[in-house]
Amino acid sequence: MEMLRISVTTMTLLGIVLSIASVNAQSPQPAPGPSSDGVAIDQGIAYVLMLVALVLTYIIH
Repeated sequence: MEMLRISVTTMTLLGIVLSIASVNAQSPQPAPGPSSDGVAIDQGIAYVLMLVALVLTYIIH
C-alpha cells in the first residue's frame, strides 16, 4: 500500500509539473510590428512633388 501511495503522489506531482510546462510552452507570439511606419507615404509624396516640379519646369520652358 505504501508503494501505491508513493506512486500516486509522484504521478500527481509529475502531472502538475508537465501541465505547467505545457502552459508556458503555448504562450502567444508577440504582435508583429506596424506594416507601414510612414516612410513609404513620405516617399510617395516626394515622388508626386518631384513629378509636379518636372511638369512645371517643362511647361515654363
